[in-house]
Amino acid sequence: MLQNLYRLKSLGFEYTDLVSVNQKNLDILPNDINSLHRVISSCHLCDLSKSRKQSMSGYGSGNADLMIVDSIVSSSEDDSASYYAGRAGTSLRKMIENVLELSIDDVFLTHAVKCKPLGSNKPSESELNSCKPYLYKQIEIVQPKVIVTLGEEAYNIFSQTKEEFNSVRGHIIDLKDYKLVPIYHPQFLLRNPSLKKDTLNDLKIIKSLL
Repeated sequence: MLQNLYRLKSLGFEYTDLVSVNQKNLDILPNDINSLHRVISSCHLCDLSKSRKQSMSGYGSGNADLMIVDSIVSSSEDDSASYYAGRAGTSLRKMIENVLELSIDDVFLTHAVKCKPLGSNKPSESELNSCKPYLYKQIEIVQPKVIVTLGEEAYNIFSQTKEEFNSVRGHIIDLKDYKLVPIYHPQFLLRNPSLKKDTLNDLKIIKSLL
């Protein structure tokens, strides 16, 4: 628990709700992105390893200025082993390429939980905590200038807070070594197209930070 609190403090957070911790020591995780990918691909720390098709560690540049964090691996991503699968993945790719004017190879996309949850279930606290060291280690290795969280769930998992999402969405949150910008999830935008204009403005803010 103390290690987890120090980790959050180093990331710039000043407050967190009480959580239980079931995590691998960060010090024993490799310090290069490819070796870390191999560790994640063979992870069996939680029950999701029994139901997944594969672990999805992340895609893109290991020294990207922009890191994008989704919450969980979707069914389409798990089925295809693709990070930009389905309509939501296509929308995200268009955001990156057409608005941010970046290649998907130049950003780093990952998930807070590296495996698809069983059925439509949300990951348990134990499953969340098993994956947190991997995400924190990825941040240490990539050292992005900006981290973008996709949707309310990803923001809550990442920040370990229960803030009202609309009060932080599109805001620049200054943390220790990078800036955090939460935005709507592409899947949410497909169901609520009237909010695409807000996301376009958020993306312009993100672009100005890079």
